[in-house]
Amino acid sequence: MSSLKCLSRALLITVGACAAATSVLAAQPAALDTGRIEQITGLKGTYSKQEDVFKVTKPRNDVKVQVDDWTMPPFMGLTSYAAFKPAHGSQVMMMGDTVLFEDEVNPVMSAALDAGLEVTALHNHFFFDHPKVYFMHIGGTGDVAQLSEGVRKVYDKIGEIRSAHADPENIFPGHIASPSSISPAPLEAVFGSKGQTNNGMFKVVIGKTASMHGATVGNEMGVNTWAAFAGTDDEAVVDGDFAMRESELQAVLKSMRASGINIVAIHQHMTGETPRVLFLHYWGKGKAVDLAKGVKAALDAQSASTR
Repeated sequence: MSSLKCLSRALLITVGACAAATSVLAAQPAALDTGRIEQITGLKGTYSKQEDVFKVTKPRNDVKVQVDDWTMPPFMGLTSYAAFKPAHGSQVMMMGDTVLFEDEVNPVMSAALDAGLEVTALHNHFFFDHPKVYFMHIGGTGDVAQLSEGVRKVYDKIGEIRSAHADPENIFPGHIASPSSISPAPLEAVFGSKGQTNNGMFKVVIGKTASMHGATVGNEMGVNTWAAFAGTDDEAVVDGDFAMRESELQAVLKSMRASGINIVAIHQHMTGETPRVLFLHYWGKGKAVDLAKGVKAALDAQSASTR
């Protein structure tokens, strides 16, 4: 082989090695800017070198909570947190759990969604708690500043609500008329399907299917979305259950909150099903047709998110 060919081959090998090394370096996640996280969230945090995670915490010591007739300190599970971990490149992953009272849940959920965060679960941890305490899990992947700002907006919204009234509210705004006399026809027109009636109430059920333990499960087994209306056409309440795939959850939540419908739980009902089905429970007050349009908008958002 000539000297020129040897030189050319060596250069190609060197360039290839450099490109591979550059690719590997680019794939390595960047170090966490912990100072920036603290500055934006307004909270001090701790760093775990073993897991490469930086976590900020905020104890709920602004309202006294009793569980099982015992005053519970924040250390026993009443502390909100947001944990940050490098993902890929300059991207960061955030996961958190937020301690909320009933009147905080939906305004805070809206604040999280509006800030580009995901809401992934909503549930209780205790029985016999006064005031009732809920836990909302949040998450996201992206720029560390954007995620930190989202966390800050969540905690700021909590502070705003408690500053307006120190004691948690125990009722949603609005009124539910009694006895019930819901007109089915306008609601059936909104949903495009017939519903059930009972003592002046109205209910529509939309079934889904999944596979579980080798069998198909559907509407009659509880895999469905439903909406039940009570009160009158002008002063109504809607409550129900919404069945969706994991990939549809955020679109449904955003649509429901945009319509002013309150989310009261997000969880699973089954294990081992395919595809995985999540459920959210909701409650809204207002004109019956407006509430029906809100639920229908969420159904449309669900359909659009699967395309």
